[in-house]
Amino acid sequence: MTQIYVRFAPSPTGYLHVGNVRTALINWLFAKKMGGRFLLRIDDTDLERSKSEYETGIEEDLTWLGLTWDAKAKQSDYFADYEIAKQKLIADGRLYACYETAEELDIKRKMLASRGLPPVYDRSALKLTDEQKADYAAAGRTPHWRFLLNHAPIEWDDLIRGPVKFEGQNLADPVLIREDGVPLFTLCTSVDDGAMGITHIMRGEDHVSNTAIQVQIMEALGYTPPRFGHMALLQMKGEKLSKREGGGDVRSLREEGVFPLAIASYLAKIGTSDSIALADSVDDLIAAFDTAKFGRSMANYDAQELTRLNEKLLRNMSYAAVQQNLVAIGCENVDEMFWEQVKHNLSSLVQIKDWWALLREPLTPVIDDAAFTNQAAELLPQGEWSEQSWDDFVGAVKAQTGRKGKELFMPLRLALTGRTDGPELPKVFAMLGREKASARLLGKAA
Repeated sequence: MTQIYVRFAPSPTGYLHVGNVRTALINWLFAKKMGGRFLLRIDDTDLERSKSEYETGIEEDLTWLGLTWDAKAKQSDYFADYEIAKQKLIADGRLYACYETAEELDIKRKMLASRGLPPVYDRSALKLTDEQKADYAAAGRTPHWRFLLNHAPIEWDDLIRGPVKFEGQNLADPVLIREDGVPLFTLCTSVDDGAMGITHIMRGEDHVSNTAIQVQIMEALGYTPPRFGHMALLQMKGEKLSKREGGGDVRSLREEGVFPLAIASYLAKIGTSDSIALADSVDDLIAAFDTAKFGRSMANYDAQELTRLNEKLLRNMSYAAVQQNLVAIGCENVDEMFWEQVKHNLSSLVQIKDWWALLREPLTPVIDDAAFTNQAAELLPQGEWSEQSWDDFVGAVKAQTGRKGKELFMPLRLALTGRTDGPELPKVFAMLGREKASARLLGKAA
């Protein structure tokens, strides 16, 4: 029995966002569930836009997420293979030279659209004579190369969508080689998937028509196409996520203190019939993975839902489990007592910096009306404090001074925290204690 072999093939033209991390995660979970292997293949054939720092960033993000790979490849190492495939397709009559400029092709598309017809290439290049081709060459035109699709049904049993069928005549012959000789994604991925023995491909449903073309290209090259599964796309505020739209890049989530398990728990379940919940471990996500659970509707990415999962994870984390992470963000002074005191107030780990600064570091209060804050200091509650103590305190100050709204709250916040924003005051107040609160209200650094 052939071992399952899947791949994740990002282009190093930007950092990973949650949309393509979801693709990586689903392929990785599928491989793990089926006892297969996971390939990281860097799609760097666009040499102008591909950057080494993005490739390094992709590897760092995947490693941080725990999505380790069994093998790695770079498509830029296989240009010779793409040339061999090109020559085979030309020899077999499946790749033909076209000389239209971008402007000429645009005119053709507009003419078809004006007649209510799909933008399918008319194959006029197949009718060019050798003399016409020579004239184009003499004029300095170099051809781009199109794949000649068979006008026959293209069918496969999709792992998510079920039976899928395309009619070849309704698809335009795709360009596989640009005028400058650079092979495009559709050819490169077809060659690589075939030559590398990829057995299954899980990707977004925006690739469905690419799959129809890829099936024919792979068959023309003598390969057996893999099995495909096309997931509904993620959307944020009604828009498809993409790295160019700045939708939830993983690097930012990591810097904000969102944990890998929270991300994996969310992205593994979004768009499926399973409820979204924080998994106990990645092994639980592997055990529960099933392509039959994926729906066809576009999945809504909700950053607040991810935050909720991260909050739950933080609340359940022991000091021993989080200590190295605290050191990594420069909070090596945070001790176990402080962690246990504040962890229930965190939605991301970096927020602990604010709590530490407010509760443990000397703070110079901002006082604009010393008479008011001095009067407030005299009204501080006695005894042990809780979050209710803040309401009791504010009520007493309001009754004594007649202040309300911003005129009441802002001077108190500035005195107690030295800033106009930050953690919720009832929680800060409860942990601050009477001694520090009194000193700050009286304008003393504490």
